[in-house]
This record gives sequence, C-alpha cells and structure tokens, in this order.
Amino acid sequence: MARAADAEKAPAKVNLTLRVLGRRADGYHDIESLVAFAGVGDVLTFTPGGALALTIGGPTAAAAGESADNLVLKAAHALAERVEGLKLGQFALSKRLPVAAGLGGGSADAASALRLLARANDLALDDPRLMQAARATGADVPVCLDPRTRLMRGIGEILSAPLDLPRLFALLINPGVAVATRDVFARLTMPSATKTAPTPPPRDAAALLAEIAAGRNDLEAPAIELEPVIAEALATLRKLSGTRLARMSGSGATCFALFNSTRAASAAARALRVGRPDWWVRATVLGG
Repeated sequence: MARAADAEKAPAKVNLTLRVLGRRADGYHDIESLVAFAGVGDVLTFTPGGALALTIGGPTAAAAGESADNLVLKAAHALAERVEGLKLGQFALSKRLPVAAGLGGGSADAASALRLLARANDLALDDPRLMQAARATGADVPVCLDPRTRLMRGIGEILSAPLDLPRLFALLINPGVAVATRDVFARLTMPSATKTAPTPPPRDAAALLAEIAAGRNDLEAPAIELEPVIAEALATLRKLSGTRLARMSGSGATCFALFNSTRAASAAARALRVGRPDWWVRATVLGG
C-alpha cells in the first residue's frame, strides 16, 4: 500500500544579529549569528515511492530557478549517499518566500526535505546522518534542520542548544531585489579569521533581547552598496509607527522590524502595503 503524501513547513530564517569574524583560508568567512525562525515560509510536500523528482509552484516559483539545481534534490542525494536503501519519491515545493533574500529559503526547503525523508524512512531526527547530509548541502541547512532559535558560528555548522527567546512580533519586507550572498561577502574587507573563544549564548530572554538591540549585521553595508534600495527599505521601516528596531537579515535584501505586539506589526504591514504595493510584506512572529 502506497504511503500518503506528507507535508512540512520550511520557515524563514531571520538573522537577528550577524557578525563576520574574519575570512578563512578556504575563502569562507567565520560568522556569529543569533538566528530565529518566522511563522511564514515555504511548504514542501513529499509522496514516497518512485524516482526522486521535484516540482515547484507557488507565488515566487518563477524566481526559484531550475528544479534540477534546487537544494531539495541536493539534500535528498546527500542523505541517499549516507543511508543505504533510502526510499525516495516525489517532492512538491510551494515557494512563498522571496528568492536570494537573506531568509534562508532554499536552506529551509532542503532541511524540510531531510525531515520528510527521515519520517518516510523511519529515521530518528537526531540520526547523525541527517546532520551530515545537511552540512553537505549548504552552510545554512544545519540550523534549519531543527528550526529553533540558536546561536550559529563557524560557517553555520557550529550550533548552540535551542535558546529561550520570547515571541518577537515582526514585519518582514523585501523591496523586490535579489542579492547573491557571494557578491555581498566579496565586498567585505576582512582580516584573516583567527581562533577566538566561543561567545556563550545569552542565558535568559532579557539578555537575548538586549543582545539583539545592541547587535548589528556586518553584511548590511556591503549589501547596500550592491542594492541601495535596501537602505530605503530600512529607512521606511524605521519611520513606521511602533518600530522598536529595524535591521537587514542575512545577506539581504529582506529587512525586518520589531514591534511590541501582533496588532502593531499587522497595522504597520497594512500601512506599508498601501505605500509600497510592489514590495513583499509580511507581518509574522519570530521565536517563541
């Protein structure tokens, strides 16, 4: 009897803070980032059986590129290399997040694929082969595998235990431009990375919130050099009623603002959609 289709959310990853610590000998950069996950994201469906395949639909599917290049398939191949006899099947991706947007959409999709394959093959989610496949797929996939608030270090492979972050009421906006991560990092002038003692993650919610407020995103300035509209997006967020903080996520171009309540974030979203109907705008909740 064929197994029924299964679905997984692929929540957007938001870098609340992002420090670049230096450039490594292999060309990658060591980072330290406080990461939370949003209530918005893509949705991936998996039907076990038959050859591995992927179809892509949804509002932002046109920007997602060819299916053959998608990280969902890369993750499935990586797990199949590590699990003998892995049962595969057909994936269907509903793409709802903007692409190349600093939200880890492709990485979240890949992580969702690994979770779906784990369930279909009766693999425990803490099976080390899942994390191995995640690391082989992409730098942001490990943190998306179990999407909870964490401190992320290295190139993304060193993760803290889940952190107790209270719910944050947020507005996510993307001004309609795609920014390639490699192009943003290429504009950074950084010293070579040196070994530093890991920063211990904040122990309580108040300390986490203080770290966010005092933090920064080191990729903001180079991303703005590439796409000046990001500065306009940040300025627009800061002018909205009730904004507590506005910052870019990841390598951009998506920016976020934090508010005191869902009502305030939703009101800001409604106001922004009137003034910027061509921008991607979503009120959401982070963490929790």
